[in-house]
Amino acid sequence: MKRISTILILLLLSFGAWAQNSTLTSYGFRLGLTATPTVGWIKPDQGKTNGVALGFSYGLIGDFNFAPNYSFSTALTITTINGKSTEVSPSNIIEPTPNNAAIPVAYDLKYKLQYLDLPLTVKLKTIKEDGRRWYGQFGLSNSVLLGAKQDAVGGSTNQSNIKVNDYTKFYRAGLIIGGGGEFDISGNTSIVAGLTFNNGFTNIVTDKNRNVKNHYLALNFGVFF
Repeated sequence: MKRISTILILLLLSFGAWAQNSTLTSYGFRLGLTATPTVGWIKPDQGKTNGVALGFSYGLIGDFNFAPNYSFSTALTITTINGKSTEVSPSNIIEPTPNNAAIPVAYDLKYKLQYLDLPLTVKLKTIKEDGRRWYGQFGLSNSVLLGAKQDAVGGSTNQSNIKVNDYTKFYRAGLIIGGGGEFDISGNTSIVAGLTFNNGFTNIVTDKNRNVKNHYLALNFGVFF
């Protein structure tokens, strides 16, 4: 995973250097940092959502401006998506039963998933007035799994931080929609603040008998330099 992270960072920085020198992107390229709290939840088809859980996202953000009010926006972040659900007999939990009988058991689960995220979005911006402008954002998130843990309570099971990497899919995709504002503070430096909804639409578990998706709201904070 460290090798993948290094390659993606180098690609992002290389593309940024190309963008600054390209005649096709004379409107400029901006690079910044982000730190974002998230509120996540789990939606299983066979079960129910059982509350939300806090997570966090941090890393690099970049805007490739191809017109005065339009940008191709991406990032390279480490994103944690947590959430709670109640599900029946997930495949990663083996419950001892009399005579090996297959008795369905409901478990309260807490998912703790960490991804390397590379979103691909388009930003539509208003004209800047008095050092501020507003934007809307739409696109696709592309995430690869870095680590997966789970708490499970039910039957005779009461476990915390079970490693479930082998039971969690490597790739996650989601639909991104959001908006916010950008505020100049000094020279080329500006602060970005907004709200994003990330709607996961791929199954996050490898169990063929279950379909589980995760979603989150992000309160975005960032600084462009």
